[in-house]
Amino acid sequence: MPGILVEEACTHDLPDWVAMRKELWPETSLADHHVEATQMLEDNSDRLNLLVRTSDGAAAGFVEASIRHDYVNGCQTSPVGFLEGIYVRNEFRRQGIARHLMELAAEWTRARGCKELASDASISNFVSHQMHHTLGFEETQRVVYFRKVVA
Repeated sequence: MPGILVEEACTHDLPDWVAMRKELWPETSLADHHVEATQMLEDNSDRLNLLVRTSDGAAAGFVEASIRHDYVNGCQTSPVGFLEGIYVRNEFRRQGIARHLMELAAEWTRARGCKELASDASISNFVSHQMHHTLGFEETQRVVYFRKVVA
């Protein structure tokens, strides 16, 4: 894709990667994002962590995927590639970056012998729902989780 560079995330990418993770998942602290990203770099056997930069070095987005061996809702096979997160900063959207990242995640998933790539999104995240549909995902089910404090 012209004008962007996609590379596997590494230690020197942590500040940009963590900042974008915080933009995608604001409810998690920067410190927790840093710990998670560092752990993903240390144990990347079944993980894909790609960072997108523009030709001038600006961080534009990322994709995180994994191989899940447990049951994944809506899937019929196992193991399954799972899109853990995909994010493109607002100023870089609608340029095909998310589609390109999705294609790379799908290729990575196929190369590991998986036939399905799954994902999830919050029930209220309509922007994510639309992106998933646009990128060829089909909705399989909706779930609402409940809890009750018993202590």
